[in-house]
Parts: sequence; structure tokens; C-alpha cells
Amino acid sequence: MSAAVVIGHITVKDPGKWADYLARVPATIARWKGEVAFRGRRAAVLGGAHAHDEVVVLRFPDRASADAWFRSPAYQALIPLRTEAADVDLISYES
Repeated sequence: MSAAVVIGHITVKDPGKWADYLARVPATIARWKGEVAFRGRRAAVLGGAHAHDEVVVLRFPDRASADAWFRSPAYQALIPLRTEAADVDLISYES
């Protein structure tokens, strides 16, 4: 079984709604044994181009858990709020 991460590249559009979204996400990942491994703001683009200002890395025990979290009713219910709050690109990776 391989570990998995979900990386989100983020540009916030509405800080108030984004704060609301951020407060609700941890409860949705806990069921799948996920955790926020890193959250930060862009310091510099050292090569190439990158349009987003923020990043988050969520760690899960395996890809099935990451996929189940994303498809879960609890997280799917947050997507409309996320869409109003920010432009977010989510990508999952396996190690």
C-alpha cells in the first residue's frame, strides 16, 4: 500500500468564505486518516510559472483513502463554498 498526498494550489477570491471553508475541511479528512501536512504562501517562483499564491498538502495512508475523502458527501458538500472562496487546483499523487 502506497501513501498518497493531495496538493492544492490556491488563489483566494473571498477571504471570509475561505476562512469558513478552512474551518470545515479538517473534519472531512479525519475520517480517512488524512492530515494537513503543509500549508503555506508562495515565497518565490524559482523556475517556470505558477499562478497561485497558496498551497496545501494533505497526507493520506493510501490513494483509496484520498479518493474516498474527495468523493465523500462531507467534502462534496464543501465544494460550492470552495468554488466561491477560491480558485483551487487539486492533484493527487502516490508514493
